[in-house]
Amino acid sequence: MAHPKRKISKTRRDKRRTHYKLEAPGLAKCPTTGEMHLPHRAFWLDGKLYYKGNVIIEKEVLA
Repeated sequence: MAHPKRKISKTRRDKRRTHYKLEAPGLAKCPTTGEMHLPHRAFWLDGKLYYKGNVIIEKEVLA
């Protein structure tokens, strides 16, 4: 098994990790409702589940 010959310093380790950054998720606009949502995901709006601009499920409202 391979083992490091020398300890890697904290500075060297942290230099390698400088490229790990948080990015804002890309959002898509629904063609039907105009709602912003994550692409390739279904989303709820006003008691309806939309996917690719189509209503998939309508939630029953208890009165």
